[in-house]
Amino acid sequence: MNSKICKRVALFAGGGILGILLYFSYAYSSKPAGDNAQLMSLLMGGIEAVHYSPQPINDAFSEKIFNEFIDRADYNKKVFTQKDIDGLSKYKNSIDDELNATSYEFFDAVMKIYNVRIEQAYRFSKLPLAAPMDFTIDESIETDGDKLSFAADTNALRDQWRKYMKLQVLQQLTDQIDIQDKAKAKSDTVKEKTFAQMEVDARSKVSKSNEEYFSRVHELEYPDWVAAYLDCISNIEDPHTEYFPPVQKQNFDIQMTGQLEGIGAQLQERDGEIKIANIVPGSASWKQGQLKAGDIILKVAQGSAEPVNVEGMRLDKAIQLIRGKKGTEVRLTVKKPDGAILTVPIIRDIVILESTYAQSAIINSNGKKIGYLRLPGFYTILDQGGRSSADDVKTELQKLKSEDVSGVILDLRDNGGGSLQEAVKMAGLFFTNGPVVQARQRGDNISVMADTDPAIVYSGPLTIMVNENSASASEIVAAALQDYHRAVIIGSNTYGKGTVQNIYNLDDFVSHSESATSALGSEKITIRKYYRVNGGSTQLKGVAPDITLPNPYAEIKYGEKEDKYALSWDEIAPAKYSQWNSAPDISLLKSGSEKRVNSNSAFQLIRQEAADFKERSEHTSYSLNYEKFSKQQKDLDDKQKKYDAIFSDSTLVPVFNLPEDLSKINSDSVSIARNKQFLKNLKKDVYLYEASQVVAEMK
Repeated sequence: MNSKICKRVALFAGGGILGILLYFSYAYSSKPAGDNAQLMSLLMGGIEAVHYSPQPINDAFSEKIFNEFIDRADYNKKVFTQKDIDGLSKYKNSIDDELNATSYEFFDAVMKIYNVRIEQAYRFSKLPLAAPMDFTIDESIETDGDKLSFAADTNALRDQWRKYMKLQVLQQLTDQIDIQDKAKAKSDTVKEKTFAQMEVDARSKVSKSNEEYFSRVHELEYPDWVAAYLDCISNIEDPHTEYFPPVQKQNFDIQMTGQLEGIGAQLQERDGEIKIANIVPGSASWKQGQLKAGDIILKVAQGSAEPVNVEGMRLDKAIQLIRGKKGTEVRLTVKKPDGAILTVPIIRDIVILESTYAQSAIINSNGKKIGYLRLPGFYTILDQGGRSSADDVKTELQKLKSEDVSGVILDLRDNGGGSLQEAVKMAGLFFTNGPVVQARQRGDNISVMADTDPAIVYSGPLTIMVNENSASASEIVAAALQDYHRAVIIGSNTYGKGTVQNIYNLDDFVSHSESATSALGSEKITIRKYYRVNGGSTQLKGVAPDITLPNPYAEIKYGEKEDKYALSWDEIAPAKYSQWNSAPDISLLKSGSEKRVNSNSAFQLIRQEAADFKERSEHTSYSLNYEKFSKQQKDLDDKQKKYDAIFSDSTLVPVFNLPEDLSKINSDSVSIARNKQFLKNLKKDVYLYEASQVVAEMK
């Protein structure tokens, strides 16, 4: 877990106004509504047909869409004026009628105003950067959109942008001064810049960043924002019902499988150029050998076809040209760092993302060998020869058993879930056959998903690590093994996602004669709620650990329960199941853990950090006076230095690789480096240390 405090206000550039603008800005153009009307019809029809609990399409639903779309479009209140909102309010109770008529009248009205306002925002953002700023004025800026109101008029809006850009410059300025002070402390030969010179540099850097951002804004197109609108409507049904345009569906598939079909090169966009950031070991690019990190892609050709110039192209569009089916050829025209230009032919193949798969290690704890098994996600690949997270965990467990470990830690921290079937199979590795999870569909149709294999892969002491980001399938496994008294759950309360989704390819529901497009995208719809074998739901409540450890996010709002559109919690009758006949004494383990945690300086710091996180989340206003702002940043820096000690002990957890893994690990320099980082993170993980102590005490 990364428990570092968010010490700077730069987060507002990514998660605040700039991130929101990038999500909703576009160059508006008139477009025939036929395809979009069909898309809306398919989307709403799918929700009505299969959603677990579809909302009635009425004025109340209409008002939710109105408020949510406006909020997403301009959360930080830097685009619209109150007059704009008042003008749009006539649609507040009529969007439901538009949905029934597959009309986009409200959407088009919002976007027409937005198109004008985004150009205005661009001008307003540039104005403050044209002249030196006065940081002696005692003024402040509120950064929480929930606490802001829309500007009364354009003059007030211009002033909001003045303050916002001033905040960005102030952040950049304090960073530069901090860097210079640290350099001066190391050497007295550093050429020192004046405050005025650094202020000029700060405005220049912010100006460049601002231009790059608005350049990306203008690259976005009409279909992007139709997709955003449809996704907004879907999310109001519940947060996990979503619309995926084709590109997003491909990315979702990659997360679910840990693999993709392509060349195996990670790309990045810098200064209008598409560069190779990294080559995935074992991929088609790695085997071909000519493509290297730092190369700039100029053109992309499909086999012998005419190449397409990708200079200045949006990164996602270039990626779509480069990705393709296994066995097909793509020819990249690239410029090398020395200026040489050459064409690199690559036969696409399956790209395996090893970091997404199960991985194990051995921990020495109190003279015992403890098995450690990390699972980042519940992936499944249905193609022949594909991988399964349950099968991979089974393999890792067998390897750990061959090492004669006295206990196993299954690490599901930050595991957001995945395949429900994989979760059922995986839970069954630890006990004889029996129910794992119950599911209820619309109409109170309840089914039980059970492990039917009586074989137990591992029957020894078991601890499962969870945190606030353990969700969905992770919660199913943790809850089942907790109800069976098969495992000790340790960490913090999980996320609380107790729903199941299915994905529907919308192209499957139309004929080619009915649609002018061949890629309508996909719809992910919540079709079931799942329940523990004891009858309780994990929805909203999550899984409460048997042994709770201090958590830096314990005091702030987080999880499914904070989403206003989340489905409610309820419970059903328990399933019939038999608890593990050699369950550990939880009270004894909990007592021992509490004593260790209370005497552990790192956990005490985490408790302090939690209090600081809570305070920071409540104080969202920043001074634009340099002296006050820099003092605030210094206080945050000092706290960060204190909290850095939480993960400073690089010898805390004595962990090493399994002997049979070493040949694969040492096969290339990238694998060696990846493994080195894997072990380095584990060695200083105070949570893993405590989990290993708990396992060592289990009988």
